[in-house]
Amino acid sequence: MNTMKVKKFTQLDVSLVHKESGYDGFFSLKQYALQHALFQGGNSKVIIRECLERGHAVGVLAYDPWLDNIVLLEQFRIGAYVNIASENITADTDTPWLYEIIAGIVEAGEFHEDVAHREAIEEAGCTLLHVKFITDFYSSPGGSSETTKLFCACVNSKNVDGIYGLEEEGEDIRVKVISFEKAVQWLKEGRLNNASTIISMQWLMLNRDEVKKLWY
Repeated sequence: MNTMKVKKFTQLDVSLVHKESGYDGFFSLKQYALQHALFQGGNSKVIIRECLERGHAVGVLAYDPWLDNIVLLEQFRIGAYVNIASENITADTDTPWLYEIIAGIVEAGEFHEDVAHREAIEEAGCTLLHVKFITDFYSSPGGSSETTKLFCACVNSKNVDGIYGLEEEGEDIRVKVISFEKAVQWLKEGRLNNASTIISMQWLMLNRDEVKKLWY
């Protein structure tokens, strides 16, 4: 048995050689030249890595414990459009309009829960009655610094409906309220196909009874 103590690497085991900006728009693309410690000892050669920097995000799974409903949003996503176009997919079932949970970017000075409440109003026209933290995660750490903090929120879905989104941001969002059972079925069928929605739905599948006791 190998009893050699394994070193735990930290930020201090990375040396930044150079950083330059490649693009600054809605997203920011930076190029980093750096060295880092190696598992077998010593340091790597200078490596070049590009990183997409867009700040951090909040995702909210809006759940109605009284009606056992989930509030989802349907909207056009450029990433899905580019992926489908690049694969020359033409089937009617392949669409860049995705079903997602409520989400938004954290602006400077904002608290994550405040973003959750703001986005719920802007994107779904609903008020969050209670908010429970789920987890946070790196969205795509191989090429992006973005993290997403997920919450589950208690809502009354009875009158939640309609088209929302900020016109100045080009948003066109349709609210879709479905039963928890249907949401689980959509998850199994692959109709819910983005990370924040999948992770938060799987969490609710594991914690639904506890959440209902807490909020019902």
